[in-house]
Amino acid sequence: MQYWRKPLDADKIKVPHGEIHIVRDRCKGCAFCVEYCPRDVLELSKEFNIKGYHPPEAVQPDACVHCQLCEMLCPEFAIFVTLKEEVETVES
Repeated sequence: MQYWRKPLDADKIKVPHGEIHIVRDRCKGCAFCVEYCPRDVLELSKEFNIKGYHPPEAVQPDACVHCQLCEMLCPEFAIFVTLKEEVETVES
């Protein structure tokens, strides 16, 4: 998506990226994390966990912005997000 203008500090702002960790056997398949993810990173898997539910899986892990909404909404504490360290590239 291209905007007609961009913020003056756009080159200084770095968008954080998260790494999603799912405890599959703790999940009860409520899909709160899938429904409320603002970047559509998650979807329910086709596989079953030990409880017989479909746990979520990260289908677009690079789109995660470490908002931690999935983590806050999960009633079973089956998902958490860690901040992914950004590797800076040196331009020559």
